[in-house]
Formats: sequence, structure tokens, C-alpha cells
Amino acid sequence: MASRSLGGLGGNRGGGGGGGRKSLSARNAAVERRNLITVCRFSVKTLIDRSCFETIDDSSPEFNNFAAILEQILSHRLKEISQSCRWLAHLQIPLQGQVTWFGYESPRSFWDYIRVACRKVSQNCICSIENMENVSSSRAKGRAWIRVALMEKHLSEYISTALRDFKTTRRFYEDGAIVLGEEANMLAGMLLGLNAIDFSFCLKGEGLDGNFPAVIDYTPYLKFTQSSDSISSDEEELRTLGSSGSESSTPENVGPPFIMDENSWFNKCKRVKQKYQLTLEQKGYLEELLRLRENQLSESVAQNKILLQRIEDSDLAHKLEKEQLEYIIVELQDQLKSCQSLDQLSAEVSLSQTSLDPGQSQGDGKQDTLNLISEGKEDTPSLLGLCGSLTSVASYKSLTSLKSNDYLASPTTEMTSPGLTPS
Repeated sequence: MASRSLGGLGGNRGGGGGGGRKSLSARNAAVERRNLITVCRFSVKTLIDRSCFETIDDSSPEFNNFAAILEQILSHRLKEISQSCRWLAHLQIPLQGQVTWFGYESPRSFWDYIRVACRKVSQNCICSIENMENVSSSRAKGRAWIRVALMEKHLSEYISTALRDFKTTRRFYEDGAIVLGEEANMLAGMLLGLNAIDFSFCLKGEGLDGNFPAVIDYTPYLKFTQSSDSISSDEEELRTLGSSGSESSTPENVGPPFIMDENSWFNKCKRVKQKYQLTLEQKGYLEELLRLRENQLSESVAQNKILLQRIEDSDLAHKLEKEQLEYIIVELQDQLKSCQSLDQLSAEVSLSQTSLDPGQSQGDGKQDTLNLISEGKEDTPSLLGLCGSLTSVASYKSLTSLKSNDYLASPTTEMTSPGLTPS
């Protein structure tokens, strides 16, 4: 019984130790994921700040660090190639490396996952990268894909599409990977800001060499800040050291942390003040820019109103002039009809007089015809009266010219024609 109880206690202790190791490994994995996402966010911010002053290319250390961070994130807890080779063979997708009795010679990279999960992206660059002659290894193709996606401003779209394909992601990555956790949504969101940067890369440089692993430089993102917990722990340690030593030790040993705390608070206040001044200057600049844009907008609106009013006035004037010209045309047509009727009447009267008394009545008929024509001209409205209804000078000139004998036939000329004169 005693041995069983001891064995049970030993088993419980062993189980507790295994649980502690598992919790420690899980905690370390969570810290690793959080650190990679945090560093990725810092690198994106650094790239955006650097793009304001110079063009981002392969020689930029900020880009090289970002590419290494993204490669580490996409390669985090990637499964071995032997675990899903059957599935890839079923999909008829060619694998990198040569098949041997022991598996594949070249290790798997994140490119094997990207080229499967991102085929649904419209107008993707997967086929063009697969057909690149100077890029042979899977890791080099993955690095080329990062550069092409950044130049096309579609990197965030590629990552979002790949993460939505959860089945493919589960087949390629193990549990605890960044792309399978909550950090994946943050990754797609922070990469969206890179669409505002114009990248320029050469796809034949040394950065695509797949023989060297990606190395992250953490020095630009490291910054020492002493928290209140660390200060209190330092104080406790100093007190313990002082009490374990001679009794002549005084609380003066606790002085340096307080001095450091005061200096740190002073430096922090100074930095906050500088940021406030910078923000205040930016606010003033933006307000001035906004005021100038508002003035320009108001001037443009006023000019637009003036132009619209001019267009309306010109349309109205053209419409009125058109109506007046149509009215003048109708009056002229009536005048022409009346003149034609008078000419026909005079011709009939002259013929009737000639048939009755050719020798005597010709002169009387001529005189009657002249009288009828003169009476017809008095009943007909004068053309000069029509000129008063015109608003344009051109219309007035066209009417005054109608008084000439070129447009209206003269009754005297018609009566003295060779066909109507006495023989």
C-alpha cells in the first residue's frame, strides 16, 4: 500500500511537472507570436516614415528588416513537407525539390502555402513568379513574391485571401502558428498601410538568394524603459542586501533608484512636451491649409455660379432672338403673298380692259391698276415698322435692305413691261 501511495504521489508529481512544462512552452510561444507581430508593426511604421523622404528599394535597411520579419511570420510553425505531400499530389500541384526515398531534398518555405492559398486572387502574380528563370528555390520565389506584391500594392489582399482559406492554412501550419491565431487579423490590417508606398525593386538582386535565411535586426526597435515593478524589485533587493550586511547600512542605498525614477519621469515629460509642440505645429499647419482650401473652394463656387448665370442669360437671349426672327419670317411671308396677289389682280384687270377696248381703255386700265396697287401698298404693313421689333443690328440691316427693288417688285416696273405697254 505504501509503495502504491508513493507511486501515486510520484505520478502526480510527474504529471504536475509535465503540465508546468506545457504551460511554460505555451507561454513562450505566445510571447514569440506577440513579439513578432509587435516588431512587424514597428517595421511597417518605420517604412511609412522612411517613404516620406526617399524611395524604398532593395538597398533600404528598413525594407530588408520588414521582409525578414514577414518571412519569419509566414514561416512560423510551418509543417514539414512530408505531412501534406499526398494532398498536394492530389491537387496536381508541383512541389519544390526532388523526390527521394526519404522525402524531399529542399525544405518547405512559405511560398508553397502562398501559391496554393492565393490562387483565388484576381490578376495574381503566382504564375509569373513560377516562370521566373533566375529564381529557382522555393524561398527565393517567396521573397520575389513579397517584392512583386508590394510593387502591385496587393500584399494585404494576398494575406487576407490566404487567411480566409482556413482549410489550406490548417494543412500547412501546426497548432500555435501566427496565421492560425488571433494575431493573423492584426497582420492583414497593419499591412494595409503599405499600399500608400511606391516601392521599386530589382528582381535579380542578391536579396532573392534563397541560400541564406532571413535575419531580423531588433536593435532599431529596442528601447529600455524601467517600469514601476522593476523599480520596486530593485528597492527590495537593495534592502535585502543592506540588511544581510553590516548594521551600519543606511537607507541611502535606496537613493539611486529614486534618482533614476526622477530622471526618467523628467525625460518622459520632456518627450511628451516635444510631441505636444510638434502636434501643435502640425495642427496649425493643417488648419491653415484647411482655411486656404476653403477659400479656394468658395472662389470656385462663386465663379461657377457666375458662369452658370452667364450661360442662362445667353440661352434666354438666343431664345428671344430666335422667336423674333421667326415672327419676322412669318410677316415677310405674308407680305410676299399680298404682293403676289396684287400682281395677279393687276394682270387680270389689264387683260380685261385690253379685250374690251384695246385703244381707249388701255390708258384707263393702266391708271386703275396703278390705283389698285397704290391702295394695296397702303393696306400692306410697312417693312420699316417691323424693324422696331428687332433687338439685333444684323436683323435691322436685313430688313432695311428689303426696301430696295432687288427683293420686292415695283408695280411701276411691272406695268411698264413690254407685254403690257400699248403698241
